[in-house]
Amino acid sequence: MLLDGKGVREVARLLKVSKSAVSRWKQMVDVEGLDGLASRPHPGAPPKLSAGQKSELVELMAQGGLAHGFVSDSWTCPRVRQLVLDRFGVSYHEDHIRKLLHALGFSCQKPEQRARERNEEAISAWRRDDWLRIKKTRRTSRL
Repeated sequence: MLLDGKGVREVARLLKVSKSAVSRWKQMVDVEGLDGLASRPHPGAPPKLSAGQKSELVELMAQGGLAHGFVSDSWTCPRVRQLVLDRFGVSYHEDHIRKLLHALGFSCQKPEQRARERNEEAISAWRRDDWLRIKKTRRTSRL
């Protein structure tokens, strides 16, 4: 519309936008041509870890948590956060570690909540022998 000779106010009124928006668009076209109006993604903040550091983090995590002084091999967000801080001197919020891990191809896993003392053979025997004896029978006939 501006290229067709319409004024900034008229274009703003027709498109129901502010005059300042149309003025910005006009200025972009004057400086960059019509390509200046193309949408551009916002870059956001630069990453805290370089691509090389991210690759190294994956290798460090492959060694397991025990290799880095943790009491088990499982990785939690607080543990990964501590590893990143210790190794690279970069501090992340725990909530953002999940996003970092997802970007690196990891997914959330929940460990099975089973007691160490659990005896699978005894459980199977109980289900096979005792449970069938104890279980109440269902009524199959209707009144």
